[in-house]
Amino acid sequence: MSKPTEKKKSQPNKLAGILRIIAGKPAIKNYTSAVIVAAGSSTRMGGDVTKQFMDLDGLPIVVRTLLAYENTDCIHEIVVVAKEDEMPLYEGMKEAYGITKLTQIVKGGETRQESARNGSDAVSKDAQYIAIADAARCLITPGEISKVCHAAYQWEAASAGVKASDTVKVVDTSAFVDYTPDRPYVWLAQTPQVFRVPIYRAAAYACRDEGFKGSDDNSLVEHLHIPVKMVQTHRENIKITEPYDLIFAHAVLEARRQAEENGETDPRDEPDPEPETGEKA
Repeated sequence: MSKPTEKKKSQPNKLAGILRIIAGKPAIKNYTSAVIVAAGSSTRMGGDVTKQFMDLDGLPIVVRTLLAYENTDCIHEIVVVAKEDEMPLYEGMKEAYGITKLTQIVKGGETRQESARNGSDAVSKDAQYIAIADAARCLITPGEISKVCHAAYQWEAASAGVKASDTVKVVDTSAFVDYTPDRPYVWLAQTPQVFRVPIYRAAAYACRDEGFKGSDDNSLVEHLHIPVKMVQTHRENIKITEPYDLIFAHAVLEARRQAEENGETDPRDEPDPEPETGEKA
C-alpha cells in the first residue's frame, strides 16, 4: 500500500520541475551591467602606452578598475568599450585576472559620448540598470559602486560624486567671473553613473539626434529633465589623467595596504546594503 502513496506524493514535485523548465531561470532582480569606457587617447599622459594600460603597483590601471566591478555583488556583467587596436588585449584579461563577468568588448566611438552609447547597446537583454564608468577611475571600491547602484535602484538615476570643498567660479569666455554658485549645492561628479536602461537609452539617442554634447552621462539624462541623485563617495576616486595622478594613486594604494596589514576595515568595502524602502524591482 505504501508504493501508490509515494507515487502520489512525488507528482507535485515533478510538476513543479516541469513548470520551472518551461518558465526558465528566474530573472535577476535589478540586473546591472557595468559599461567601462576605455577608448580614450590619453594625450595628457604622454608616452606610447594609453593610460588605461599603464602599470600601477604591478597591475594595469584598467585591470584595477575591472576588478573593482568584478568584486561588486550587484554588478552582473561587464562590457568594455575599447580602442579598436586594444580590443584583443581584453580577451586575455578574463583568464589572467579572473574577470569572469566580462561578456562584451566593443569598439569605441569618435567621442566619449558615442563610446558610452555603443556600450549601452551591447549590454545583456536582461539588464535593468546600466552603470557607466571611466576606465581610469581605478581607485573606486566595490562598496562605493554598490552604494551608487542601490541609490539608482531607488531613484532610477544616481551618480557618484563629492561635495565641492573649494569655492567654484563660473566665468565668461574671457575668464572674468560671471557668478559664484552657493558651495553647499556644488558637487563634483565622478563615476559610476547608474541609470535604468530605458532612461539612459532614451537620453543617449535623443541627445544624438538633437546634437546635444554632454560633459558626462548625467548631463544626457538631465537634458530630458530627469533628476539624478548624487551619492557621496570619496575624493580618492580620481580619474587618472596626468602623471601626478599616478603618484597620488600609488600613495592611496600604499595606505590601503597598511590599513589591511593593521587589520583595519575600510567602511567603503562593506557588503551591499539592504534594499531601502521604495526600492524598485
